[in-house]
Amino acid sequence: MSDFLFADDSLNHNEQVAAVETGWDILVVDDEEDIHQVTKLVLSGFQFEGKPLRFHHAYSAAQAREVLQDIDQIAVGLVDVVMETNHAGLDLIKYIREEAENHDVRLILRTGQPGEAPEESIIRDFDINDYKNKTELTAIKLKTLLYSALRAYRDIRTIEKHKRGLENIINASANFLECDTVDQFASTILGHVSNVMGLDDNEIYCAAAVNSQDKKGTDFMLLAASVNSSAPEQKTLPKEISNLFIDVHNKKESCKNENQFVGYFPTKGGLETMLYVSKSSKLQPSDHQLLEFFSNNIALAYDNLRLREVVRESQKELSYILGEAVERRSKETGSHVKRVANYSFMLALKYGLTPYQAEIIKLASPLHDIGKIGIPDSILNKPGKHTPDEWQIMQSHAQMGYEILKNSTNEILRQGAVIAYQHHEKWDGTGYPSGLSGEAIDISGRITAIADVFDALGSDRCYKKAWPLADIIDLLKQERAKQFDPKLVDLFLNDLDAFLAIRDAYPD
Repeated sequence: MSDFLFADDSLNHNEQVAAVETGWDILVVDDEEDIHQVTKLVLSGFQFEGKPLRFHHAYSAAQAREVLQDIDQIAVGLVDVVMETNHAGLDLIKYIREEAENHDVRLILRTGQPGEAPEESIIRDFDINDYKNKTELTAIKLKTLLYSALRAYRDIRTIEKHKRGLENIINASANFLECDTVDQFASTILGHVSNVMGLDDNEIYCAAAVNSQDKKGTDFMLLAASVNSSAPEQKTLPKEISNLFIDVHNKKESCKNENQFVGYFPTKGGLETMLYVSKSSKLQPSDHQLLEFFSNNIALAYDNLRLREVVRESQKELSYILGEAVERRSKETGSHVKRVANYSFMLALKYGLTPYQAEIIKLASPLHDIGKIGIPDSILNKPGKHTPDEWQIMQSHAQMGYEILKNSTNEILRQGAVIAYQHHEKWDGTGYPSGLSGEAIDISGRITAIADVFDALGSDRCYKKAWPLADIIDLLKQERAKQFDPKLVDLFLNDLDAFLAIRDAYPD
């Protein structure tokens, strides 16, 4: 008799998962040792779909419960009716189906005392898959019974795998829609492939790429690639994988084999997406089907993301163009609005706003002085000090900027209206146009106020020369809790080098 039939039954979870690939777990529940031995003898050498049996033994219903708690991949249970009590096997069936809620395992009741449990009532009242008298179970009938039970278990597990895979695809698709950048999208792909496949990260190799349909296959852009969860993302691919991408690009169709899947999906936007997945063990047809669905969702999501990026870039460019137009009219450099935008973005993140909120402020802040478009040149570009009347007109640019933008339905322009109106308000309530104070001033206005003053003081203007950095820092400290939000001043000065790096990146 094969040593495998007497293999150690104490498997940890990882071994249980591996066992599904290498063998079928069979639980024999009977209080007679001879039944265990005969069952193993009859089924010695039995295989289903090229995989052998792995036996587990229980000599009472109580022992069977312990085995079932330890091993969650039992395919078939051969259960005696009469053991420690006349209905111990029936109670075990109820426990498995109702308490343990295990509806996958195929349960076959065997009895040596058919009078104790009439066949019709048992089949009617208990969720079992077959009911046999031990005396009628010849070797061929037992094998036939096991073939039938294992086929049913296999089909149930396949359906369950598809169900979990589709649920994971739905969850992944929702996450794709939340991505704002290609980098986020790429990491989301890598994070969900293993979930869709139901695998550990170290069991797969995944790579995703995009390419224009009218370009050469060698021009594809690699989105992401990973070997396992502990390895850093790679930006280059092994040559054989690159060649596979080129091949599916040229053939315009997916290719797959037992260990690899290379999906090819053209999008309505004129792009191709390609997904490569390899698995350490054999890819099943169900794996290929799930990957087909998943890859198609990647293609659709990337198309939408790319469109959103085009819209976002257009909005950013429009915001910069409008801001720069105003700056040029006041004879100031257009780099001012770009620096203010990036200062505002960084400060918003440091303050604790979400990346999305910070991005909106970044795109809206270049519009902070849009109202200056209504200020006469003689006042806007006056090199000397303004008269009281001129200063009143100059201050009106905050209200004018708000009036220009306030009726827009665009989120960025609405935020721009708030910034234009409030970026001259002061923490202590002495600012204009409404004399707001403290947190009554919108956070976007408080952030832009610091970004605008810091950059304006460090730049040459028609009415002044650029200040030395030390003097600007002194002013920020002096105006802490007066003109500026004290928390924002502290955040700015505590990471001054990061803000200076932005200033250096956008010189006048």
